Amino acid sequence: MDNAHESALEAKHAGLDAKIEMELQRPSPDQIKLAELKKQKLRIKEQLVTH
Repeated sequence: MDNAHESALEAKHAGLDAKIEMELQRPSPDQIKLAELKKQKLRIKEQLVTH
C-alpha cells in the first residue's frame, strides 16, 4: 500500500474516532449511529492491517 493511501486511511480512522467520541459525549448517544461508526472504523482498520 502506498504511503498516501495509508495516510488517508489513518486520517479517516482518526476522524471516525472523533465522531464516536462526540456521539458518546451527548446526553443520549444514538446507539445505531455509534454502531455504524464503529463498523466503518473496523473496516478501515482491517484495510490498514491487511495491506
